Amino acid sequence: MRHKVKKVRIGNDKSHTTALMKNLAMSVIIYEKIKTTSAKARAVQPLVERLINYGKGENKREAIRLIMSVIDHENSSKKILEVLADKYKDKTSGYTRITKLGYRTGDNAPVVQLELI
Repeated sequence: MRHKVKKVRIGNDKSHTTALMKNLAMSVIIYEKIKTTSAKARAVQPLVERLINYGKGENKREAIRLIMSVIDHENSSKKILEVLADKYKDKTSGYTRITKLGYRTGDNAPVVQLELI
């Protein structure tokens, strides 16, 4: 039974899941929208919002350290601190939007678009 289990299971082992989450979060931050399956988008959405909240904090040095611990990409941390933190300075949450696009032809998986608002 899955009572009070909130996280979404993607893949078989933890290393595959963490690598997938890091790459999806990096893609959302750099390209500002990605097309993926519904389960993956729902799993990575809280991570992206948390990273943007780190960038909006007062201490920029600590924000860089926290972002780089999750995503090992320099351009994504720069974009969070310089572009996205200024863009969302008035909002407290709700930086991303999930839009349904339909179903994939190969396996009929629900495809969505995860984008920054």
